[in-house]
Amino acid sequence: MSKDYLVGDVVTGKVTGIQPYGAFVSLDEDTQGLVHISEITYGYVKEVGEFLTVGQEVEVKVLEVDEVAGKISLSIRELQEKPVAPKKDERPRKSLQARVDEHDEEGFNTLKEKLADWIKQSVQ
Repeated sequence: MSKDYLVGDVVTGKVTGIQPYGAFVSLDEDTQGLVHISEITYGYVKEVGEFLTVGQEVEVKVLEVDEVAGKISLSIRELQEKPVAPKKDERPRKSLQARVDEHDEEGFNTLKEKLADWIKQSVQ
């Protein structure tokens, strides 16, 4: 690594390679880092190539620097605005037991009636 990169640094780099697990980004002439597939964007990424292309300039945030191994972990997602989660209905939720109790009588009454028929049939 010709330059010292610190965790939290935001730098511009160029995509130099795409693999199924992520994209390699050149930060300078001697330094390259990896944007893991999970750090490309929010949501599910099936194919890295759908989001990035070789030669594309991207802004990345340094997540981790391993000087011993000479590896830098990068993120594009960290620089994006987190999508707002859709709000769930404000209706009060019924407990599982309350939902089971609503339908209990229907199912068990039918079985209760059939049980009497089955007993009569088995005795005959």
